[in-house]
Amino acid sequence: MSDTHPSVGVVLPTHNRPEMLRRALESVLAQDYPGKVRAVVVYDRAEPDQSLAGERVQVMANRRTPGLAGARNTGILALDTDLVAFCDDDDVWLPGKLTAQVAALQAEPRAVLCSAGIVIDFNGRQLPRLAGRDRVHYAELVRDRLMMVHSSTYLARRAELIEIGMVDEEIPGSQGEDWDLALRAARRHPIVHVDRPYVRVLWGLTSYYAHAWETKVAALQWFLRRYPEIERDGAAAGRVYGQIAFGHACNGRRREALRWAGRALRANWKERRVPFALLVASGLVSGERVLLALHTRGRGI
Repeated sequence: MSDTHPSVGVVLPTHNRPEMLRRALESVLAQDYPGKVRAVVVYDRAEPDQSLAGERVQVMANRRTPGLAGARNTGILALDTDLVAFCDDDDVWLPGKLTAQVAALQAEPRAVLCSAGIVIDFNGRQLPRLAGRDRVHYAELVRDRLMMVHSSTYLARRAELIEIGMVDEEIPGSQGEDWDLALRAARRHPIVHVDRPYVRVLWGLTSYYAHAWETKVAALQWFLRRYPEIERDGAAAGRVYGQIAFGHACNGRRREALRWAGRALRANWKERRVPFALLVASGLVSGERVLLALHTRGRGI
């Protein structure tokens, strides 16, 4: 690895969103980073558009498990760069992102992963989300998902990323795969965080994952099995139980929603997701309406 300007490979997974993808790819290639930058566009369950290929861009199909995790890992393994970064096809890197993060990661030789602040773009509203710190520790990530530790901000040392297992392809629907990766990286060494808004993240109820509550619930239960630390922390357990309650409510499973809401309150009586789950379970309001209200404020469930 060059001490001055390590090479960077950027993985852009995609599925039939050509206009968004081109915008994301352009933002990656426009970075002012003086080192070598390569991009790998990985098509998941879609025909690769080879017109995007060029000197700095490789285009390929997902060769692993169908889904986001398999697509990311296909890209990681196709690269031979010192560092690997992710950019989702509906997000945009802002100027200066790569240079700032490479410098931060180089200053912390034991760190696996670097993240950055984001700007949420919801229906044209720009909502910055910052962490207020330059390190993110494992216990903090267990307790709070921290939305600014977002996959499109990730910059990692490639060798160490492969060593800790890359992106887990067993998580149902790849839901929360970036949280799992951040947890495993932070378990080894705190995540380095550049607390400036360097990525614009597009939010909307048309997202592939906005309504996939069956899969979301399965993934959250996977996290409970994989990370027992969550249930040992009242705030962490309340958060995840509350999300599961909301998911069941959205799926029309009132009894399950009430059961998980009760668990959430027993873990943390202040858990703020419980009222939303109960409202949806009662039929007084739809889950989509709740999400719309939260997203308008730059919040998720």
